[in-house]
Amino acid sequence: MNHEPLFQPWSNTVLWIAIVCAALGACTAVAAPMIYVRTPYVTREQQAVQQPVKFDHRHHNKDDGVDCFYCHGDARRAPYAGVPATSRCMGCHAQIWPGSNELTLVRASYFDGHPIPWERVSSLPQHVFFDHSIHVTKGIGCVECHGRVDQMAVVYPVASFQMSWCLTCHRDPVSHVRPPDRVTDMTYQAPLEERRKIAAELRVNPPTECSACHR
Repeated sequence: MNHEPLFQPWSNTVLWIAIVCAALGACTAVAAPMIYVRTPYVTREQQAVQQPVKFDHRHHNKDDGVDCFYCHGDARRAPYAGVPATSRCMGCHAQIWPGSNELTLVRASYFDGHPIPWERVSSLPQHVFFDHSIHVTKGIGCVECHGRVDQMAVVYPVASFQMSWCLTCHRDPVSHVRPPDRVTDMTYQAPLEERRKIAAELRVNPPTECSACHR
């Protein structure tokens, strides 16, 4: 008496295809989000951030010589660089272009006390601790993280600010240091030997353990 086999020979092929597809699907489910969060679409790297008021860093920093710390003074003494109060803006613009339509929102903010809703350009996840002041104190220049803002009409992130990017600098800080009084100099250049000397004088030894940034 002949019996039909419960499974046809081709069913083995189907089974292996199903196993391979399941394995690839599981790997994709894990890898895809990890790849996605590192794409410029998420990090906004090289993507200009439009602001409620047109602020051309080329004009203010490069042409007029306004130092970074004039507007972002908190970077020297606090975790956050901050943005200037509108009164700081009006300190100049009460005399310069006081009636410009481009400054309508600035004048309104100054007189009614409501801050301008600036859009953040560079940001880190909430679970990451970052202190601007220690980086400035240890001679890390603004340009190292924010790029040549003196050449930007509209500021954009120049780096991904991913953990691997930060660790690259922490593991080799010497090539990034400079004298603390030159941190806002966008064109500073120095040979590696001089940077080594500066790093030694400032006792630059950034941590690389998890607790340094994840507290």
